[in-house]
Amino acid sequence: PSLADEPFPDTCLAGVGVAFYLIAALGRRLCAPERAREIAAGLVDRVALGTVADVVPLSVNNRILVEQGLRRIRCGHCAPGITALLEAGRRVPARAVAADLGFAVGPRLNAAGRIEDMSIGIRCLLTDDAAEARRLAARLNELNLTRRDIEADMQATALAAVERLQADGTAGLPPALTLHAADWHAGVVGLVASRVKDAAHRPVVAFAPDGADGLKGSGRSIPGFHIRDALAEVDRREPGLIERFGGHAMAAGLSLQRTRLEKFRESFEAVARDALTPEHLTRVLLTDGELGPADLNLDTAERLRSAGPWGQDFPEPLFDGEFALDHVRVMKDVHLKLTVRPGGQGQALEAVAFNQAAALADARPAGLRLVYRPDVNIYRGLSSLQLVVQHLEPL
Repeated sequence: PSLADEPFPDTCLAGVGVAFYLIAALGRRLCAPERAREIAAGLVDRVALGTVADVVPLSVNNRILVEQGLRRIRCGHCAPGITALLEAGRRVPARAVAADLGFAVGPRLNAAGRIEDMSIGIRCLLTDDAAEARRLAARLNELNLTRRDIEADMQATALAAVERLQADGTAGLPPALTLHAADWHAGVVGLVASRVKDAAHRPVVAFAPDGADGLKGSGRSIPGFHIRDALAEVDRREPGLIERFGGHAMAAGLSLQRTRLEKFRESFEAVARDALTPEHLTRVLLTDGELGPADLNLDTAERLRSAGPWGQDFPEPLFDGEFALDHVRVMKDVHLKLTVRPGGQGQALEAVAFNQAAALADARPAGLRLVYRPDVNIYRGLSSLQLVVQHLEPL
């Protein structure tokens, strides 16, 4: 769909979307109309999953594909593997939203290819046997737990390296970061690059060993810096430096020889320095303002949830405000579970802040400024309001 003369109205399709339209066209050519529709409808659950997991922009067309797939998932008319993976991620299939595909199903499928054998995930999506799907989903869940442990160790190493750069450099962090460690896992470097990108607000390429002499890299970017095009510019300036590369605006992969790492670092930083301004490198978090106490309730969260699907380039509304902090505890060393009250008074609300324990490591303030989204927390069949905190600052 991205070809110059292609009349298809949406250039944002994921690969799974391209495959879907090819199959639909073949169905129209080779089958009776009713059968062709049946074939297409039977695939749209996996099209929704692939579209969300590939983090492509949720254009109008992609939102239709995702919403139609989610409707089939909620009704149980989907691959048993998707249902099994949602349940393995402690999500309720009958209430599935796009975020459940992105944060529960996608990571478990990807864990197989990162850690062991991607065919496990493929078999999970292809099987028609619910028991087999649950067995495969359980294995994928185990692999995902292993992936998390590996990622946590790699992430700690990467963030420590960034802290050293901040401490040693006289001009602060460079405009782009290149990271590498000899014991990193090649299947997890993309996740590490993403975490560091979020922490440092810089384009990041993380490398792991690939064979005796090679390196496999994965990059993640920030708005305003097309990382695949940046790698193409590195390749133009230094022909032969990168052995092969590919990707899109926000994510890319590449390989090169270990001895060329420093040359790549220099060239990548130079390309970023030419392309990025201080405004690009300043993190800006936009919100939709403050919610009054009367709107901080389960009904608002349910309405926002039903207004999706939300996702890349179609973000869920964020709100901000000041809250009294009644209680806080750390979960799994990195997350925060909070009890807060809007404006220092009113009803106590539950909130969760993922990967933000460091923000309160040295203090327990009386109040917080939160950027959050109202969410529906389902526990033992009961629904309640929960604030999912995107950013917090002590008052």
